[in-house]
Amino acid sequence: MTPSARAQAAIDLLDLIAAAARGQGAAADTIIARWFATRRYAGSKDRRAIRELVYEAIRLVGEPPVSGRAALLALAESSPELKPAFDGSPYGPATIDPAEPVAEPGVAPRWLIAALETSGLDDGEQAALLTRAPLDIRVNRLKADPAAVAAQIPGAEPVGFAPDALRLPSDTRVENLPAFNRGEIEVQDAGSQLVAIAARPERGQHVIDLCAGGGGKTLALAAAMAGHGSILACDIDRARLQRLPPRAERAGVSIIETRLLDPGKEAQQLVDQTGRADIVLVDAPCSGTGTWRRNPEARWRLTPDRLDRYVATQRHVLGIAADLVRPGGALVYIVCSLLDAEGAGQVDAFLASHPDWQAAAPEFDRGAARGAGVRLTPLSHSTDGFFVAKLVRQW
Repeated sequence: MTPSARAQAAIDLLDLIAAAARGQGAAADTIIARWFATRRYAGSKDRRAIRELVYEAIRLVGEPPVSGRAALLALAESSPELKPAFDGSPYGPATIDPAEPVAEPGVAPRWLIAALETSGLDDGEQAALLTRAPLDIRVNRLKADPAAVAAQIPGAEPVGFAPDALRLPSDTRVENLPAFNRGEIEVQDAGSQLVAIAARPERGQHVIDLCAGGGGKTLALAAAMAGHGSILACDIDRARLQRLPPRAERAGVSIIETRLLDPGKEAQQLVDQTGRADIVLVDAPCSGTGTWRRNPEARWRLTPDRLDRYVATQRHVLGIAADLVRPGGALVYIVCSLLDAEGAGQVDAFLASHPDWQAAAPEFDRGAARGAGVRLTPLSHSTDGFFVAKLVRQW
């Protein structure tokens, strides 16, 4: 493909991605994979170049663009070497009209920048949310030792603050590694791995992962429990929850039971668990502002109304979780968001309405205190963005 054809392909993909963001459709990676699947003529170098153009444009443009062309024109303004690709050739984009719309560069939509600033994130912290994320894996101690695994993978480096984490070269194909096929490793951000440390599950305990999804944190909890005890992994998303059993089998974990919940009926379906859990983990649905490095188009999806719905959902899930914890047990609340409305503010509201609960410091040496919890950011802590709080039921 010519540079012009690559530019037009990037424009076409940006149109699809922007439309999906407005309509809460598929993620950018999914759209790109589907697009290439029907265009076999694009070679590996073409695909790489097109993908890079698409993601550079997404990271550059804060407000949802009016079109893919407007987004790529913004990239051409900051990377003048791209302008000759707008040459009007048969497979390339039309020549540039000085009067046509050009998307505005920025970290995020203006309303969201204001929310980030109110939540204590300065310009440097905000800019770091759009840098490229590292590739981290968690070593499954049920099957392997981190040092032994590191010796098998070229370029693997320990992550000092997360004892089971290794950071790999970004182009590593983890699913092709023998250690992956043997169930010795899982892809998981080092910050996310700290959740198991914050929860401090012990052998023989009963743990409920209330928003388990595909089970990454569930498996980390099982490894921390040395495979002894019981974990009930729940979610309302059947497709995501169905990924957990085969992952658990590969990891050699046999203490996990899954339970699919119906939205709005979660409390009734968990009545047999009332007051039984030593630990309940709530990895709540959220805006994902802490994961923009991996999903930069998520900035285009978020609206004030959608954020309000996330906050309401988090409050609902926390209420369900509180009833499941035994006296003396703990509730670990985590969101991959850096907004106080979803983090510190959410926990403050919970504690104000639940006098029988107290906050306890998460037991890991990372992050900065934020309200009753701890916050980690890409700039300050070299992790995805997270807020974590540990709450203990007194009676």
